[in-house]
Amino acid sequence: MQIGVHTPPLADESLEDALAYLDDLGVDAIEPGVGGYPGDHHLDRSAHLDDDDRQAEVRELLETYDMEISALAVHNNPLHPDEETGDRADMELREAIRLASQLEVNTVTGFSGLPAGGPDDEVPNWITAPWPSEHADAHEYQWEVALEYWRDLAEFADDHGVDVAIEMHPNMLVYEPHGMARLRDATNDRIGANFDPSHLYWQGIEIADAIRYLGDRDAIHHVHAKDTRIYEQQAREKGVLDTTAYDDEENRSWLFRSVGYGHDETHWKDIVSTLRMVGYDGTMSIEHEDSLTSSREGLEKAVSFLERAIFREQPGEAYWAE
Repeated sequence: MQIGVHTPPLADESLEDALAYLDDLGVDAIEPGVGGYPGDHHLDRSAHLDDDDRQAEVRELLETYDMEISALAVHNNPLHPDEETGDRADMELREAIRLASQLEVNTVTGFSGLPAGGPDDEVPNWITAPWPSEHADAHEYQWEVALEYWRDLAEFADDHGVDVAIEMHPNMLVYEPHGMARLRDATNDRIGANFDPSHLYWQGIEIADAIRYLGDRDAIHHVHAKDTRIYEQQAREKGVLDTTAYDDEENRSWLFRSVGYGHDETHWKDIVSTLRMVGYDGTMSIEHEDSLTSSREGLEKAVSFLERAIFREQPGEAYWAE
């Protein structure tokens, strides 16, 4: 296993400065944004696509700092009902897949997207209950839209030899493991999960069980190391479907936290162990969205914490069992 960093928190630095800083911390891989919500501060997708010279410069920088790219990130909504918005997201995703192939990066991370609740609606609609019945109808319509899109996109990804790792995220159609498995079953093996536990914690999902569920389907393509703390007093009063602003920390039911500040070291060691049990031995990519700490301090504490949790070496033979 190796430690990676999703680099948007370092957007005010050049790629080389970010790599130098992360190398000093002992980081092994980066997950740069190339469009959508993460932006493209460290790897301008349009500038590098089909440009051998620029790509060679990136490879040289990575080699200098003994770093690799675990995935290219382009989180967006290709199912958006506004045609211009959806088309731009689709273009960014397809170009990210092409760029990943050219850079010999195996994975692109992103979202499933979220359609409107019907063909005449203008905004995405996150359906969380089947009643009243028009919501069930809307949900069925959304899956029809999504499957048509993702079947085509999955073939495109397969043609380029790139996995698409979808982050299960509320306010997207795929936000939990069963939805992830449904999308994968209806497309191909290129479609899988960017397993981010932070969104699953507050939904009440047991992380180790979710890893086993998706691992049994060989459906984990990438992993985010990101924690969440649920604040019980607020949750008891208003539940966890909380629209309070993220920077109004004391009034929220839950907050994204740096790893170790939501769940203890034993819990994260169990996550690492369960990932290895199901065959994932890739990157744990730190995504820093902890509003209670600075980007650098949050990343540094997360790297130090994960270094104690991950396994660097492959397991030996179980000589004691012979």
